[in-house]
Amino acid sequence: MSLAIFDLDNTLIADDSDFLWGQFLVDRGIVERDHYEQANKKFYEDYKQGTLNIVEFLHFSLAPLAQHDAEQLYRWRDEFVETLIKPIMLDAAQALVEKHRAAGDTLLVITATNRFVTEPIVKLYGIDNLLATTPEFVDGRYTGKFNGTPCFQHGKVELLEEWLANSTETLVGSYFYSDSHNDLPLLNLVDQPIAVDPDEKLLKAAQQANWPIISLRK
Repeated sequence: MSLAIFDLDNTLIADDSDFLWGQFLVDRGIVERDHYEQANKKFYEDYKQGTLNIVEFLHFSLAPLAQHDAEQLYRWRDEFVETLIKPIMLDAAQALVEKHRAAGDTLLVITATNRFVTEPIVKLYGIDNLLATTPEFVDGRYTGKFNGTPCFQHGKVELLEEWLANSTETLVGSYFYSDSHNDLPLLNLVDQPIAVDPDEKLLKAAQQANWPIISLRK
């Protein structure tokens, strides 16, 4: 029995939930279209290039949470998951999760996308353990700020190490499935790194390191 770690966006689902949530806010008229849509696309391009300023992005992406009460946000999130997330869930990803579950492995998703967006998505795959950037929540409202370390690049390693220190799990025999070169710090840490429908930079790194390369979309 081992620890099986999964990235979420473009790994277990066939798109980026962070970007899609931003577009959902634009399409529903919840945020101002021109500025927000342009900024959302720019941040996503920065992410793909590996140049994202994660703190600047979080200030941008979490700001709408502070502008509405929690119950309204949860209603919007339910609609978002139903209309935009469920159609991009992957049968092969669910089968992979179930394979590890049947083997008795501990399942963990670790994602750069914040917990507000990702928690219900991860539950759809029946996974209980989630490491993600945590939006600050005070007196029943989101503040637009975040708690602790952003779960991005080396931050994923830091948060995983904190989680391991408070659990009985270890990285002995561990797996990590990811599509993104942003996850190389964590891929280099586990015993069994697997590139899943990898971006160009991760594909090159995986080929050089002789890591398994798989697709959950074909």
